[in-house]
Amino acid sequence: MSRKIRMGMIGGGRGAFIGNVHRMAAALDGQIELVCGAFSSQEEKSRLSGEDLYLPTERVYGSFNEMIKIEILLDPNIRMDFVSIVTPNHMHFEPAKMALEYGFNVVCDKPLCFNLEQAYELRDLVKNSGLLFALTHNYTGYPMVKQAREMIRSGELGNIRKVVVEYPQGWLSTALEATEQKQASWRTDPQKSGIAGAMGDIGTHAENLTEYITGLEISELCADITALVPGRRLDDDGNVLLRFKNGARGILHASQIAAGEENALSIRIYGEKAGLEWHQMEPNSLHVKWLDKAMEIYRTGTANLSESTQAHTRLPAGHPEGYLEAFANIYRNVAKCIQAKQEGKQVDPVFQDFPDINDGVRGMEFIYKVIESGQSNKKWVKM
Repeated sequence: MSRKIRMGMIGGGRGAFIGNVHRMAAALDGQIELVCGAFSSQEEKSRLSGEDLYLPTERVYGSFNEMIKIEILLDPNIRMDFVSIVTPNHMHFEPAKMALEYGFNVVCDKPLCFNLEQAYELRDLVKNSGLLFALTHNYTGYPMVKQAREMIRSGELGNIRKVVVEYPQGWLSTALEATEQKQASWRTDPQKSGIAGAMGDIGTHAENLTEYITGLEISELCADITALVPGRRLDDDGNVLLRFKNGARGILHASQIAAGEENALSIRIYGEKAGLEWHQMEPNSLHVKWLDKAMEIYRTGTANLSESTQAHTRLPAGHPEGYLEAFANIYRNVAKCIQAKQEGKQVDPVFQDFPDINDGVRGMEFIYKVIESGQSNKKWVKM
């Protein structure tokens, strides 16, 4: 194939945080180009955002409906190949549904959508369409996360017994939403965020990372969910006990009122033979703690790493790779899959490694069960 994969974007206009992250990540490997967008529900803001990105005026749209309806009529040599949805939660479902119905592949920010009913409908649409759907649980893109996953898959840790995953942030320690700060306003609004606050925003990352690395599914959970900032309408702190299908036990903690914390996602996993530990804010190191020998530290870019780890590493050892590169691994893999499909070829399984619609549904089910448990006197609820 002698061209880049063409991306359209919904959301991510002026003043948005995550849209620019998606654009940088998609462009990093030179496989994807942004060709069109509906960057805001406000037509003028969308137009100005398109100007910022040097897009032709005719490819900047006032709404996602307009974009999808016009793009499908364009010559296949110029129309978008997939759409990237980077809106608040309540605006994921309608554009994703329409894009799938019109035959476009989708990359969507997490969580999947606003409620569980929408999640199941999207899953059915993806299944029946045969189209590609990726969810940007970007932390799965880190090389050392993939190394941890491969070590567990190969049995190096033995049977997994215990998981401790935490995601503390401190940015919502005060009533920031009362200042009309954009990111705080929609994330604490049940009309835009859904039934959960912190557990939907970052708790789903912890859940997804846990199931991705271990390969285990949560079978039951017991949650304590709280809104600690007075007047806040959605949870800002949560503690969840986990039971896994193989009998393992776990603890998941997610908080946005952990004063002083930045973005401290971390995970510890213990098997019969060894444990491992990974921290998102120091992502290039994986600590492996053996039962019968000294601890080992695996580093990105060094020898003796798994094929998947090496395939998702761009730089030599000692050259840090981080958040954008992890995000970019998802986009790069999506591009390779779209390209292979268009050419009628098989793609290397290494590059089929990205969160999909099933991960999105799983995350929505987790949110609902956590809130159900947190609001109930019942100790355990089944996933």
